[in-house]
Amino acid sequence: MKRVLLKLSGEALAGEKKTGFDEATCIRVAEQVKQLTADGVQVAVVIGGGNFWRGRSSETIERTRADQIGMLATVMNCIYVSEIFRHVGMKTKVFTPFLVGSMTELFSREAATESLGQGAVVFLAGGTGHPYFSTDTATALRAVELSCDMILMARAVDGVYDSDPKTNPAAKKYDTVSYQELLDKKLAILDLTATVMCMENKIPLLVFSLGEENSIVNNGNGKITGTVVTVE
Repeated sequence: MKRVLLKLSGEALAGEKKTGFDEATCIRVAEQVKQLTADGVQVAVVIGGGNFWRGRSSETIERTRADQIGMLATVMNCIYVSEIFRHVGMKTKVFTPFLVGSMTELFSREAATESLGQGAVVFLAGGTGHPYFSTDTATALRAVELSCDMILMARAVDGVYDSDPKTNPAAKKYDTVSYQELLDKKLAILDLTATVMCMENKIPLLVFSLGEENSIVNNGNGKITGTVVTVE
C-alpha cells in the first residue's frame, strides 16, 4: 500500500479516562505512524470527536448546532494529535473544510496530495463541513478524494463480529467480509452513507484494535490481525 487513510476514534485516544486525551496512547499512535511512513506509506488521518462531544444524544440542542460542535471537537483532536506527531519527529498538516483562523489550512485535494507527497502526515479535521454527516462519511469521502489504497480503522474492538462481542461472548469474528454483507447483515461498522461510498469506489477497509501492540504498523504493512472488508 502506498497511501492509506487512518481513522482513529476519539474515545480510543482518551484511553482509560474515556474523555480528553491520554498522552501516552497518543504517543504510541504517533510512533507507529512514524514507522509506517518510514516504510514508505503515505498517511492521512481522520479522528472522531467522541472524547469531547456526543451531540446526537442531546435532546436540548438542535441537530445542526450539535453536529457543528462535533466538528469543532474533531478540530481540537487533530490539532492536539498533530502536535504529538511533531513531537516524535514527523511533519504534519491539519486541513479543515472551513476556515479556522490561522490554526488550520483550508482543505483541497491538491494541497493535501502535495503535502502527502512531501512526507507530511495529513490530518483531515472538521468532518465534511456539513451537519448530518458523520466522521465515517468524512473518512470515506476523503479516502476517495485522495485516492487512498485502503482505510485503516483503529477501534476498541479487534475486528468485525456478527454481533456485539461485549454483550455476546459467542460472537463470531470475521476474517473477511464484504461491504454488501455489512449492509445485508446490518453490521454497523460504518454508517450507511460511508459504506455505500466505499463500496461504489472500491476502497477496502481494515478494522483492527488500537490496543494491540504495533497494530497500526502490522496492519498497515499487511500483517493483518483484524477484519478485511472487501469491495466484492
